[in-house]
Amino acid sequence: MSECADNYTRKASRKTAVLAGAVLLAPLGLLSATGNAAAADSGVWDRIAQCESGGNWHINTGNGYYGGLQFSAGTWRAYGGTAYASTADKASKAQQISVAAKVQKAQGWGAWPTCSARAGASGSAPDSGSSSTRSNSSKSNSGKQNSSKSSKSSSGKSNSSKSSKSSNSGSSKSSSSTAPERSTSQTSRGTSRGDYTVVQGDTLSTIAARNATTWQRIYAANKAVVGGDPDLIVPGQRLTL
Repeated sequence: MSECADNYTRKASRKTAVLAGAVLLAPLGLLSATGNAAAADSGVWDRIAQCESGGNWHINTGNGYYGGLQFSAGTWRAYGGTAYASTADKASKAQQISVAAKVQKAQGWGAWPTCSARAGASGSAPDSGSSSTRSNSSKSNSGKQNSSKSSKSSSGKSNSSKSSKSSNSGSSKSSSSTAPERSTSQTSRGTSRGDYTVVQGDTLSTIAARNATTWQRIYAANKAVVGGDPDLIVPGQRLTL
């Protein structure tokens, strides 16, 4: 009986150890599955291309492999690459990555056995269009902002130019309208009296010479008509000689 009890105890201990081991190993299995399911980072294609072709996405050395990821003509054609170009080197980087993602899904990273290992590739292939889309969107927004700033700047310069022209035009009109008023005023002051009417080309000196007197006397007698400048007389003024 004692021997039976010992056998029962041993069996119970073994069962407990097995269950405990299973509990400990379960999280490790989950971690392993999670690691395999994770997608590779978005830079993995650049690293593979650097290894395969030196990062030249349009390379064709004549060895039968084309583009940054070194597609053979058959593989390129089989996975729809001819929708973009006849061979990979003639397609864009994004188009090559799009075809590469299809190849990776079908064949795994073993399609690039050496370079995928060097690039640390694991899990599923990254989205080929994500980084390109973000880059194009950023450039587009930047372009719109620059365009808006340029438009505002041009508008400001245009308004400033218009304001300057308007101011200059106003000053010119004001000056031109003021000058004739002085002449008219000076002419009207002398129209009611005097012995000589000024004509075009006259000066006080020529008038004095024709009338046997001096310009100083004529100016002194007609200062109220001529004004402060004896060299400025206007046709139509009437002077006392």
